[in-house]
Amino acid sequence: MARFPISEPEIVALAQASINGLKTNTDFYPSPPIDPVELSVKLETYLQAREAAITAQAAAQQATAAKNESLQELIDDLKSDLRYAEIAVDYNDAQLKLLGWGGRRERTSLQPPGQSRSLEAPRQGEGWVFLDWKEPTEGGTVAAYKVQSRPRTTETWQESGTAIASEITLVNQPRNTPLEYRVVAINKVGEGQPSNTVAVTL
Repeated sequence: MARFPISEPEIVALAQASINGLKTNTDFYPSPPIDPVELSVKLETYLQAREAAITAQAAAQQATAAKNESLQELIDDLKSDLRYAEIAVDYNDAQLKLLGWGGRRERTSLQPPGQSRSLEAPRQGEGWVFLDWKEPTEGGTVAAYKVQSRPRTTETWQESGTAIASEITLVNQPRNTPLEYRVVAINKVGEGQPSNTVAVTL
């Protein structure tokens, strides 16, 4: 059984074919519920509405492009005046505020990251484990995460991998050995406090 089309061009093609078929085959289809003449009017109404929509869309795109161009010109000119103002008053914050602007911000030194949070090991298999965690809510910007592990019977942590995102899949892990994992956020200044630990046996 045929399926009614979804795309507009296919619907239009079906409508045209049906209208022509109903008009030329009245012996087979003497009394359709919608007369082919009325169906033709509906089709023409749609085609006119489609053309109007295409015209309006083109006009809207042109208007948006003109708006964006005007905005960029405003931004460029405004930046020129603000750069002039900064130099004219030697970045005096109080005087620049008269223009709704401000002076140079004092540089803040980068801080070590805070503690990574909510470490979990939701998936694991033979010799591999998937870990995910949440980024610190305090401290400096995180550059990367250092993943550490150790056998549960030892005190010494060893590096098992490094991640940029807050997740990692570690492979070639010791099997049949109870292990503990933790994550440490790092940046160029230093390290954050280690996360909570998770225990895994692969």
